[in-house]
Amino acid sequence: MTSHDKPTSDTDQPHRTDQQDAEARAVTEAALFEAFGGVRGMVETVLPGLLFVTIFTIDKNLHFSAIAALAVSLVLVAVRLIRKDTVKHAFSGVFGVAFGVVFAMMTGNAKDFYLPGMLYTLGLALAYLVTTLAGVPLIGLILGPVFKENLSWRTRNPGRKKAYAKASYAWGLILLAKCAILFPLYWWADTAQLGWVLVALKIPPFLLAVYLTWVFLAKAPPPIDVFAEMEAEEEAEKARTAARDAQAAQAARAAEPRGYEV
Repeated sequence: MTSHDKPTSDTDQPHRTDQQDAEARAVTEAALFEAFGGVRGMVETVLPGLLFVTIFTIDKNLHFSAIAALAVSLVLVAVRLIRKDTVKHAFSGVFGVAFGVVFAMMTGNAKDFYLPGMLYTLGLALAYLVTTLAGVPLIGLILGPVFKENLSWRTRNPGRKKAYAKASYAWGLILLAKCAILFPLYWWADTAQLGWVLVALKIPPFLLAVYLTWVFLAKAPPPIDVFAEMEAEEEAEKARTAARDAQAAQAARAAEPRGYEV
């Protein structure tokens, strides 16, 4: 087992100063902001559904409501493309809205506009819980590349693995609680009631899950930067290669036959 593969325990971590704790919190905040899209990502998530339920509440026109929601999603993507921003959050919103539009148009039931998103939320909740039980918490798979640690936390950083497990359980349980509210409403409430409740539940559960993730990770050991390790290993290998080449050249010069002096 190499030094890079050797696992570290919580007690192996040096005691961090207040400044190091503050830096760890700042890094965690920045990573979460990047991974989950920040304020703009939340707006892009909420706006299409809000527009759909607003228009449908006013005139009960399924086609116009659905087309308006899809149109605003496409506009959000176009704005990101024009500004050369990352489009992953906006694209995910477009696909979600598009599936909702297709479902609603096929069935003629406006509530089905929300069904794909609800099923996705349920599936994501189960994914968080199942992957954590399997020892590979999903939130670690999502945030590992953002923190430049990839999967090093699985075998080399048990403190972070524990934090990722807690965060994944939090995400799974929060999303399950959200589903426990929405699915009964899908059967019992009308489209407008379901839509307004769903819009109301877009941000608060998300913010709670992100906050708990921040709390768990801010208290965890710092991530292992595997990219920096690989770069350091490459530099060390270059140095070793240069040293071997120099020794070989020196040995070759020493082995050269010398003429006799007169």
